[in-house]
Amino acid sequence: MKSRLFTPGPTPVPETVMLRMASPIIHHRHPEFRAVMERVNRNLQYVFQTSRPVLTLACSGTGAMEAAFVSCFSPGETVIAVNGGKFGERWVQMPRAFGLNSVEIRIPWGHAVSAEQVLDTLHTHPGAKAVVLTQSETSTGTATDIQTIARAVREHSDALVCVDGITSVGAHELRFDEWGIDLCVTGSQKGLMIPPGLAFVALSDRAIERMERSTLPKFYFDLQRYLRAHASADSPWTPAVSLILGLDEALEMIRAEGIEAVWSRHRRLALGLRAGFRALGIRLFSESPSYAVTPVWIPEGVDWTAFNRALKTGNGITVAGGQGDFAGKIFRVSHLGYYDDLDMVTVIAAIERALASVGYSFPSGSGVAATQRALLGIT
Repeated sequence: MKSRLFTPGPTPVPETVMLRMASPIIHHRHPEFRAVMERVNRNLQYVFQTSRPVLTLACSGTGAMEAAFVSCFSPGETVIAVNGGKFGERWVQMPRAFGLNSVEIRIPWGHAVSAEQVLDTLHTHPGAKAVVLTQSETSTGTATDIQTIARAVREHSDALVCVDGITSVGAHELRFDEWGIDLCVTGSQKGLMIPPGLAFVALSDRAIERMERSTLPKFYFDLQRYLRAHASADSPWTPAVSLILGLDEALEMIRAEGIEAVWSRHRRLALGLRAGFRALGIRLFSESPSYAVTPVWIPEGVDWTAFNRALKTGNGITVAGGQGDFAGKIFRVSHLGYYDDLDMVTVIAAIERALASVGYSFPSGSGVAATQRALLGIT
């Protein structure tokens, strides 16, 4: 049975990318590798829609966020962090580990923070050095209006606008320069379609200026070191050479499709899959759905363990379960990265088969038909 991955990270890796990563290793200080890095750097700027540097780190997205905190702030400074899920929770906790004053805006899971809520907190904490936002909260499939919030923060404070774009870059519209974002991170195993192991940090001039004044201890995650190396298409430490070769191939694929077409494809796939869920009587979880991943409530009377086993062993499909308080209550299906229309038809068909095997009653084929109609634009 063919295995198919529908988790929001890792996501499927294109065959051409896997072949590129299997090519003979090259030395990271050789001109051949620097030529690759020059192209990667340009294409990362294209994906982030920025003329500013985008740095490549050998770590996960969490490592990139740690690099951002230790490189841009000093002990005792205040940052405002939005917590609306498992990863927003992490961005509240992490700065506290480094002696920062982390002010939490807590949002119910499945809901998005508003510009008004952020401005109210900024009014209470006028000296805040940053506002930390998650554009697409992976645990809840919830999208935040970064454009509106970034504009409001810029108009009313000097706080840096820091964005977790880990499941949004390459899936959601994101215009780093135009929207006034100061720092944005993502990971390799999401919309960039390569295995885990790389993370990326885009920096504005304001963020770079803050780095020059930061006094937190740092060494490997010192973004100033990366910035200096970036100027000569180099890395301060040994890079993950094979992953970067794969990244080069994946970014060329994105460039060929066009970033706006990539954003549009993710929106179409998300809406198509959700039409299928609704036809099956399955409720969506998020009040502000992301185009990267769709969480849904497990139907009443359906046992998650049995359903998940039927999906995995009977159909070769891997999806993600709920996290935190929603473990066993919701499941999440990804449409992030290397997916097309027929992948959505396949996964909703497999979900129908698994639901039928655990006794859930529905008109057979109704989900597949609804997904097909939505993808074809048939009303």
